[in-house]
Amino acid sequence: MRRNKFRELLKAGKPTLGTHTLSAWPTLVELIGQTGMYDYVEFTAEYAPFDLHDLDNLGRALELSDLVGMMKVEQTQWTHQAMRAIGSGFQSILFADIRTREDAVACVQAVRAESPRTRGLHGVGMRRDVGTVREAGTPAFVKALDDVVVAIMVEKRQCVEDLDAILATPGIDMVQFGPADYAMSIGQAGNRAHPDVVAAERKTIETALRLGIHPRVELGDPSQAEPYLKMGVKHFCIGWDVSILLGWWRANGETMRGMLPDAKAGAAAKKAAAKGASRRGIYR
Repeated sequence: MRRNKFRELLKAGKPTLGTHTLSAWPTLVELIGQTGMYDYVEFTAEYAPFDLHDLDNLGRALELSDLVGMMKVEQTQWTHQAMRAIGSGFQSILFADIRTREDAVACVQAVRAESPRTRGLHGVGMRRDVGTVREAGTPAFVKALDDVVVAIMVEKRQCVEDLDAILATPGIDMVQFGPADYAMSIGQAGNRAHPDVVAAERKTIETALRLGIHPRVELGDPSQAEPYLKMGVKHFCIGWDVSILLGWWRANGETMRGMLPDAKAGAAAKKAAAKGASRRGIYR
């Protein structure tokens, strides 16, 4: 069984850094690994198209790149997607849309082995994580499921209201506040800066730290990190492949458009028209 370096870093109290991809193209994982800067890659599957073959190929790329894989799974798919992601080689699951303690229990059960000690719902499978046949159903398999890092999204009004009870669920390792969903759930859609949203994020981080759970923060770029570092946050996930591409395409496309002959001619025509209008104003 493959060692879980993410779990080892958390146990050692060390910081972690990840990045997001919505693309299921395995080569992106390899490129991220080539930087040597990241501990894990989050495949944000909640928003992305993919099939089970994609998961296996991503699992191979993660191993080749010596990276841990986290997969974000959507509500109603917790058990199925967690099982298939782990079976493909992912070693962390981020569960979206948690509302109650019962939801949190179901997420932990989806990851842990179905045994008297672990009380999970994850059964034996012939998948990549066990070498298909080598470690299926062995004690090493049960231990590997113990080591899977369980993270949950705190992004609903109900979740924040019952946060202490939810985070007291045994087996939760990490929490992530979701300002967009939370703002929508309190009737402030699109207003991430609303005081109630800011207060809920602080409450999530402070409660997690008090209960010994690792808070993780998503950032567009490192310039946003300082306030969270001061709060004691040590775990960050920065950048999304789609946002990086959009930003590059927009900025460089605008620059190139300004350099093209049609753009220069258009600018000159506007300048000449403005000059003519000014002269006509003088002679009136």
